[in-house]
Amino acid sequence: MEVLKIKNNKLSVLLANLAMLFCLESYEPEAIEEDLIIESEIQSNVENLKIDVPEVSGAVDNLPWAEDINFLKAQEENGANVLMAAFCTVFEISLPSEKHNVQLAADSLAGTVVFPGEVFSQNKILGPYTEEKGYKEGQSYIGSNITTTIGGGVCKIASTLYNTSIISDLEIIERHNHSMPVAYVPYGQDATVAYGVKDFKFKNNKDYPILIWAKAIDNRLYIGFYGKEKAPEVQWNHKISNVVEAPKYYKKNPELKIGEEKVILEGMNGALVESWITIKDREGNIKTKNLGTSYYMPMPYIIEINQ
Repeated sequence: MEVLKIKNNKLSVLLANLAMLFCLESYEPEAIEEDLIIESEIQSNVENLKIDVPEVSGAVDNLPWAEDINFLKAQEENGANVLMAAFCTVFEISLPSEKHNVQLAADSLAGTVVFPGEVFSQNKILGPYTEEKGYKEGQSYIGSNITTTIGGGVCKIASTLYNTSIISDLEIIERHNHSMPVAYVPYGQDATVAYGVKDFKFKNNKDYPILIWAKAIDNRLYIGFYGKEKAPEVQWNHKISNVVEAPKYYKKNPELKIGEEKVILEGMNGALVESWITIKDREGNIKTKNLGTSYYMPMPYIIEINQ
């Protein structure tokens, strides 16, 4: 069915164009610039810890909760003394409200235990994403449109959980890719959630409990899984095809110098992505696991200009 979608590339781009033009009518550059102020202070309780601070999203080993009393107690109670795998998602540009949502969700996630044979559901553990639970408005994708919804940003939790689950060699039960690409993880490695509609789920296929811990610090989200043994060596593989070039939309800003351009939103090409992993166990045996296909509509550029 994904191939049929690709045959309608031109229609997808047209729909994306129309939706983005609708967005631009309510676009307020001053409000966006105010919301995009990046907080620079790191939480004082982890300043002296040796933790991994990657520049791009990826697997990590040294984590910010290593000396957290609650974490150490949870490890002891569940016999989860071995780091199976951990992943850090780096999101360079994000609204303060989205950072709040990510931090809130990470704090709620930390300490979750998934028992053998049990299926973890993000929506069940963290949802619904409502104001009553402390969530704020953040950016979300709805089809080819960028909008704001309560809880926007929690997809960074889903994407980080997805990557941690994969490199922990766990069974994925439910995963949905975004309608357009995201900048914080590679094509094919994202996951999105919408309460009551789309969820992220994995199954604990091990014979021991898995302890989940999470923490968001500034623009980095760390999630680690703990159990009784390290995960095998896992390597991502992607085949990208049917690339659709990201369109460019211009909006006049008389405050710029004549001829000056300012990129407000960095575009990303649409594509069809086939993903699989290769898994190497301790004995050197290698197996391949197919992770399916992700289709992304292009993310348009939004550019201010004064002509």
